[in-house]
Amino acid sequence: MSQRRVVITGMGVLAPNGNSVEDFWKNSLAGKSGIRTIEEEFFDASAFSTQFAGQLHQFDPKLYFASPKEARRCDRYTQMAIAATKEAWSQSGLTDADFDPNRSGVLVGSGIGGLKSLEDNHRVMLEKNPSRISPFMIPMMITNIASGLISMEYNFRGPNYAIVTACATSTMCIGEAFNLIRFGEAELFIAGGSEAAVVPLGVGGFGSMKAISTRNDNPAAASRPFDKDRDGFVLGEGAGIMVVEELEHAKKRGATIHAELVGYGVTADAYHMTSPSPEGEGAARAMERALEISGINKSEMDYINAHGTSTPQGDICETKAIKSVFGEHANKVWISSTKSMIGHLLGAAGSVEMAACVKALETGDVPPTINLDNQDPECDLDYIANESRHGEINVVMNNSFGFGGH
Repeated sequence: MSQRRVVITGMGVLAPNGNSVEDFWKNSLAGKSGIRTIEEEFFDASAFSTQFAGQLHQFDPKLYFASPKEARRCDRYTQMAIAATKEAWSQSGLTDADFDPNRSGVLVGSGIGGLKSLEDNHRVMLEKNPSRISPFMIPMMITNIASGLISMEYNFRGPNYAIVTACATSTMCIGEAFNLIRFGEAELFIAGGSEAAVVPLGVGGFGSMKAISTRNDNPAAASRPFDKDRDGFVLGEGAGIMVVEELEHAKKRGATIHAELVGYGVTADAYHMTSPSPEGEGAARAMERALEISGINKSEMDYINAHGTSTPQGDICETKAIKSVFGEHANKVWISSTKSMIGHLLGAAGSVEMAACVKALETGDVPPTINLDNQDPECDLDYIANESRHGEINVVMNNSFGFGGH
């Protein structure tokens, strides 16, 4: 089967340190954290073991909808997905005359979906009665609704679905769009993810798992991937959307090509519900598969945007996986975790990090891993501690790993 080349022609980002691609990128290069104490306008977090998160500030969803009523009928995760899509669409330069609706699809996922809508309506049921539950509760809550609404907005009538693989969700959405295009099932995709789990149930649930940091006295320093003093990840919210397109289709309409997608690897740990396999074996096989498909030599790898969550076990396993795959070259690869500045966006993490990968290719700049003050001896690679770098960047890799061994 002949395989076609696939490129990225547009990007949209909403992140705790920037409500656009350029703001996110500028602040990430500067090492600016978007993590802070949860403000009361969101909810009162004083009773929680963790009282901070990476949240969007100055985000007004009404700016992205035809009416305030339409915005209210969407959960926050869907509002963010649509907002990021509009930025990506604008950047892509697409018009209605540029694509065949039946050959254009949407792959936008979420790890959790409309958790706030579920939480709010459960409260209504308990405090009032079941008849007061919103008739929009179900469509607001489900994880595929963002993908569906985006298809309606842009008249994309091709493949449309939402992958749900926890923290690997949005990377897999982009990767599956890559596969569908290269094998001829479509020629254009809107792909990525969105997450809005910084609500009482989300913060409380991850807190009960002992998965998130409790560094309440210094939130901006709480996410510290590969640092010896890390104590868990920081929950964040946001969205990342890519316009993914067949190369000749993009060239025909004169699109700006930001990067080419050349390899994608998917594996399962088959090991544990939440913990990675101890030696990073599943992650290593995913990287190996991506490299095999790409045809790129391991010695050509310049930069890896690490999953790098700031969990004690996860960072060590990822380090082992990278060393297993790249051997001696692992010591020459630049690696960083943008989660150090924005926290873990769960189902949106990989697509926001994809934007960082693309910008690194375009500019030669690489964002730092901030808060890396006391590097863990078991994490002994070059994680670009605290200061951004500039160099020749031609090949990058984006790692995403999720609960369930994805």
